Amino acid sequence: QVQLAESGGGLVQPGESLALFCTASGSRFRVNSMAWYRQAPGKERQLVAVIVSGGTTHYAESVKGRFTISIDDAQNAVALQMNRLKPEDTAVYYCNARIPADSRQETFDEYWGQGMQVIVSS
Repeated sequence: QVQLAESGGGLVQPGESLALFCTASGSRFRVNSMAWYRQAPGKERQLVAVIVSGGTTHYAESVKGRFTISIDDAQNAVALQMNRLKPEDTAVYYCNARIPADSRQETFDEYWGQGMQVIVSS
């Protein structure tokens, strides 16, 4: 049973930094990719950043230059460093992992963390 454990959410003031962490456990395979999504009140869940095991990254326009995603694919772990936080970054942040379904590694299962609240407010 694959589980994603998240940590690092909290309350910060505008302009401050915060780091989020997530580790996927319970799989014998390395992750194919890991990502962070967020959902603000009354809005749909949106992609914040994604990183593939080879290191390729993609960021939402709203966080480019402020957020950095990194992966330790040997540990099935991902981090999101968030700098120069803004009130509009306030949301529940979710970790996502795509892991091979079997040893052929041609199909993937997707897993989600429970979500962490990040509040940016003065």
